[in-house]
Amino acid sequence: MLCIILLAFTFLMVGSSKLCPHQCSCYDASELVDCRSRGFTHIPHSIPHGTWLLDLSGNKLSELRSTSFTGIWALRVLLLSQSNMQVVHSKALSSLTFLEKLDLAYNELRVLPPDFCQGLTTLKDLKLSHNALERLESHSLEDLESLERLDLSHNHIQVIEVGAFRGLTMLRHLNLAWNQLTVLQGGLLTMQQSLGVLLVNHNNISKIETEALAPLQTLTILNLEANQLRSLKFKTFLNLQTPSTHLQMSENPWTCDCELHRVFTKILHVRHLHVDDYMNITCHSPLLLAGASLGLMHGQLCIAETATVLIITGTVMVTVVAALVMAERKRKKQKMNLEKQGNDPMPWESRK
Repeated sequence: MLCIILLAFTFLMVGSSKLCPHQCSCYDASELVDCRSRGFTHIPHSIPHGTWLLDLSGNKLSELRSTSFTGIWALRVLLLSQSNMQVVHSKALSSLTFLEKLDLAYNELRVLPPDFCQGLTTLKDLKLSHNALERLESHSLEDLESLERLDLSHNHIQVIEVGAFRGLTMLRHLNLAWNQLTVLQGGLLTMQQSLGVLLVNHNNISKIETEALAPLQTLTILNLEANQLRSLKFKTFLNLQTPSTHLQMSENPWTCDCELHRVFTKILHVRHLHVDDYMNITCHSPLLLAGASLGLMHGQLCIAETATVLIITGTVMVTVVAALVMAERKRKKQKMNLEKQGNDPMPWESRK
């Protein structure tokens, strides 16, 4: 009798684990659960414990609570894009210890809780693009030790605290495009030796600190297009010791002078650096060169600047020589006057 009761209990437990939430569709023995665009305002109950993919995108969830995913221990992929998400509460994701992909794109998130990534040690792909994030705190992402791809594009990020990416030692692809960053600071990417792609285009970056790129030993693509760069330091890119790196730097308000020409000439002569859009880099100032292609001007910037320097130098030299000649003439004239005075006979009165 006891055996029958145990068998019945086991059957009930197995059966309950295969339940499919109302209004959702379940596939492959309930391991794939599709709850897209069903109008849910909270995470539905009765999600099978063995579910490894859960798609809740296109709903009206507004928030993730601390108990939202309790019991869904096998989840590998969680899709929550376009869900009107405004708040992720503390430890809302901490039970998802096997999660590998998390999509929170196209929501309304303004901040991430300090323990946002707690428990997500196996996460490899995180999408947070098209939200309203304004800053990244130093602890929000520190536990993502397996993360390989991070998409933070199309936010309002102005500040990234040094240390925000400290724990992301496996990161290979970082997208920070279409934000409001003003500087690429040193120390930000210290632990990203495996980073292959860095996208920071369409920000407000006007300065790249000298050591900012130095740790990136495997960087293959660096996109700096459409920022506020006016000048560059060659040492910044000389510190980029990689096998091969492709740079994109057009659509910046470059100040075209001899120094900028020298920097780009040096970069182009470094074997492992490739400026893919060099011919599309145009001058913003001086006004006389506005819209002109830096690549087509070749050495004309330095020729013009050198000619100007030579003219100024020549003018100064002529002025100096003229001054010296005038001084010499004056000296000779004074000498002649003195000699003449010395040779004149004594006045008649003195002879008497």
